[in-house]
Amino acid sequence: MAAKKQAKKELTIEEKLTHLYKLQQTLSEIDRIKTLRGELPLEVKDLEDEIVGLKTRLDKFTEGIKELETTVTGQKAKKENCLTLIERYKKQLNDIHNNREYDNLSKEIEFQGLESEFAEKKINELKERIEKKQEEIAELQKNYDERKIDLEHKNEKLESIVEETKIKEEKLLNRGKKLENNIEPRLLHAFERIRSGALNGLAVVYIQRNACGGCFNKIPPQKQLDIRLHKKIMICEYCGRIIIDPAIAGIKEEEVVEEKGRGRGKSKSKSKK
Repeated sequence: MAAKKQAKKELTIEEKLTHLYKLQQTLSEIDRIKTLRGELPLEVKDLEDEIVGLKTRLDKFTEGIKELETTVTGQKAKKENCLTLIERYKKQLNDIHNNREYDNLSKEIEFQGLESEFAEKKINELKERIEKKQEEIAELQKNYDERKIDLEHKNEKLESIVEETKIKEEKLLNRGKKLENNIEPRLLHAFERIRSGALNGLAVVYIQRNACGGCFNKIPPQKQLDIRLHKKIMICEYCGRIIIDPAIAGIKEEEVVEEKGRGRGKSKSKSKK
């Protein structure tokens, strides 16, 4: 067991860089899957929150209408009571014995008439408020129904994409975990730190046209030689990414521009001769 653990720790720089690049490729593929899903998860969450808000407002409006209808019922009862009293007082006018009784009954009839009119006015106002709230409820209900349909469509789309990519993503995650086990913790931590700070998630890049494959700043020839020798892990002095030899990435060496320049120089010298 001790021998196995020791063997793990004694990986060459080239092997370490190979594991890092393979891990980078795996995580980049997972990133592409997440990009494929796009903003759908966030859109679904926003729609769910909006629907909850609309439902809460609908419930409040419905409750408000019930309260108004209860008040209308009370005002109608009050009006009926006023009209009943007016009828009774009018009948009593036929049996009065003096002017004082007549004045008192007349005042009571007038008062109950005003109360009846006030109740009628209140009923009409309440009905208008109910109608307005019903219009608002209809508009809210329309928005609520439309958002629910939108949510169903987006959920179906999201589920379809997740279903299509689920198996592939699981395989990639398992591959990534296995690769992480082959990388020493200190180096893995540095890789994760660099990756989290990079906009495109690239922590490991290879030389492209004598430049860093991440930020595309030129790499001095001596540093390029050190990278190709695999003697130590090299970091880009501009973007902080780990730079590797294209050969480790399985990329064929591109022709160097200087070679073309040398070719032109030879042709000139021949012409002079």
